[in-house]
Amino acid sequence: MIKLSAVIITYNEEEHLDKCLSSLKDIVDEIIVVDSFSSDRTPEICKSYDVTFVQHKFEGYIEQKNYATSLATNDYILSLDGDEALSETLKMSILEVKSDWKYDGYFCHRLNNYCGQWIKHSDWYPDKKLRLFKKGSGEWKGINPHDCFTLNNGLQSGKLHGDLLHWMYRDYSEHNLKIEHFTTIASEAYYKLGIKSSIWKIMYRPFWGFFKAYFLRLGFLDGLNGFIISVQTYHSTFLKYIKLYKLWKTKA
Repeated sequence: MIKLSAVIITYNEEEHLDKCLSSLKDIVDEIIVVDSFSSDRTPEICKSYDVTFVQHKFEGYIEQKNYATSLATNDYILSLDGDEALSETLKMSILEVKSDWKYDGYFCHRLNNYCGQWIKHSDWYPDKKLRLFKKGSGEWKGINPHDCFTLNNGLQSGKLHGDLLHWMYRDYSEHNLKIEHFTTIASEAYYKLGIKSSIWKIMYRPFWGFFKAYFLRLGFLDGLNGFIISVQTYHSTFLKYIKLYKLWKTKA
């Protein structure tokens, strides 16, 4: 059976971190937590578990995850965030893979909890994530704050059974605050990559985001929260492109 390292990045994750760490018991052989100098009980919670706790300046989600991966002492990696936990079915699937590793990486579906409700539709489910992989088989890429692990060309991935549980937002106010924060990060990342905004993008892309999430991805089946998520998809897309538009105007 292979040896498996869990790597977790954290910042003020006291609310869900215990669920995350306890779900790894008897599943992984090593736990490494890379923390961005949390000001809550995150360090204290980590000390109650058998983990390697490292504090490292936050330079971006992609950069932080690549750094955390580099610290693993085993050749096989399970990557989580501090607000995620393994479901029982996913635990069993990972144990099966540990006994019979066939692919270079494995993906699962992430099930997101929004204001106390597990969201089963819209753009939030199935939320495909590749989180189990062989060290050196790829790296974290994407555009901050949205990261994804990408396998090297020619490598293959398999599927895990069960969901990765993710607690996103406890209330609507928290969602609004995160949208403001994340759209600023995203617009600045787009600007650095030379991606431009336009009046057309500001008008069209938010509308398309809502239509796709609510109608094509069946967000209406999640009731009121499905509608709110779709509206917030419109809102966040609009903010991202209007902020990007202003960046190009002010720095031109």
